[in-house]
Amino acid sequence: MTDAVDTTRETIDQSSPFTSVPIEVTVCVGKARPLIRELVNLGENAVLTLDKSVDDPVELYVGDRMIARGMLEEQEGEGAGQLVVRLTEVIDRRSGS
Repeated sequence: MTDAVDTTRETIDQSSPFTSVPIEVTVCVGKARPLIRELVNLGENAVLTLDKSVDDPVELYVGDRMIARGMLEEQEGEGAGQLVVRLTEVIDRRSGS
């Protein structure tokens, strides 16, 4: 794991039609492992405890492949209050880490 964001990028052909295709990125903030009886009893205002703290990094996935890690932040300026992710690590596709 690296602490710095890798700033080297491969050149992307912007004329390719594939660069305009939207892709869904999932941000995982943590996981919970309740018992089934606890899960079926959840209701409005119930609290589900996650395995992460507020200051832990989140993981970004495309499909089931993790592509990056980052920290949750609140956007400032225009769009204030919007939740954003500041990337702290981009996974190297060639080495897998």
